[in-house]
Amino acid sequence: MRSWATPSVPSLPGVGAIPTLYDTATGDARPTDVTNGAQLYVCGITPYDATHLGHANTYLAFDTLNRVWRDAGVEVAYAQNTTDVDDPLLERAAATNVDWRELAESQTDLFRSDMQHLRVIPPDHYIAVTDMVSPIGEAVAVLLEAGFAYRVETLDSSAGDDVYFDVDRAARDTSWHLGIESRLDAATMMHFFSERGGDPDRIGKRNELDPLLWRSARDGEPSWPGAAGSGRPGWHIECTVIARDHLTLPLSVQGGGSDLVFPHHEMSAGHATALTGEPFASHYAHAGMVAYQGEKMSKSLGNLVKVSELIASEIDPRAIRLALLSHHYRSDWEWFDDDVYGAIARLSHWAEWAAGAVAGTASTSLLDGLRAALADDLDTPAAVALVETAVQSGATPTTVDVDAVDALLGIPLR
Repeated sequence: MRSWATPSVPSLPGVGAIPTLYDTATGDARPTDVTNGAQLYVCGITPYDATHLGHANTYLAFDTLNRVWRDAGVEVAYAQNTTDVDDPLLERAAATNVDWRELAESQTDLFRSDMQHLRVIPPDHYIAVTDMVSPIGEAVAVLLEAGFAYRVETLDSSAGDDVYFDVDRAARDTSWHLGIESRLDAATMMHFFSERGGDPDRIGKRNELDPLLWRSARDGEPSWPGAAGSGRPGWHIECTVIARDHLTLPLSVQGGGSDLVFPHHEMSAGHATALTGEPFASHYAHAGMVAYQGEKMSKSLGNLVKVSELIASEIDPRAIRLALLSHHYRSDWEWFDDDVYGAIARLSHWAEWAAGAVAGTASTSLLDGLRAALADDLDTPAAVALVETAVQSGATPTTVDVDAVDALLGIPLR
């Protein structure tokens, strides 16, 4: 599946440092492992509504990581999925009387446009789940054969058996176990599992927290023939197989929003370890949640500030990016409608500063400062503050200073 156009990224003198990144699994910040090059997997959208600023906040965080790795001379392999068949998508399609495939295609196109406007470097592998159903089904069959999965009878006479992952068997026979990445207690796991797509009350499951691997075909739902029977994939196994088949495991970083820590990322890691015998990722990194009108921005609540709508109102996409990067990627924060106007004013001052740049080829104190700030757990607020200080100082910038803002923060000023 196509992604979107790659923005130009200026070359800078010298190289930056390998970034240190906070790891959810260990609770501390440490250097990212790029032994096999940087292997980055970031969970993509379920395309049933437009990109909101919470999504954009996550993808800008990992775009910053991508830029910092590249500036350090690291070869980056980046994969991202789009979950173009799933219950929320099917429900929205039914509610709006739109074919689910048309809804997925239109919203994926809008996402591509949003990412291109925000100058996000596209993934090397942008993969639709519907293009991976066969290998996902084969992986589920492997887990069944190895005893890490089991079938559960359905009450629907039109359906076959669903397939579930056995978390207790995986904990006994692999290095993975519940809590290995999330570090959550049992009660919190149960709360999030119920809230985020799990079915703890499903009769026939061995453990309430066992996640669905394969949903057998039901009348009126899309399904595909597969090694595990006719049906469609569960949520977590999709990302496992896409990452396994398009990147080198263990991943350097498994990334996404903090609402994916459990169950999605933890279960994806469990599936991967059961399939390969190896850890899924060296680092688990998560962006914070963005609130609006006092609540976390979410499709279910409808309190969305959409990137496409801001752009349609003639807001400069660079200002949207600057407003988001002014917050640390791991923080939870609230968006206010006037935030973007403060960013527009700041962007105007930065552009005036950049217009007076003189030619330069050598590293500068601003470039060194930006590299240090971003290598320290992607501290974009510190980086923004450094640029602001340089602008306010009245000193004439060099073209290297201006290029550094573009290459590392993704904000072109010329």
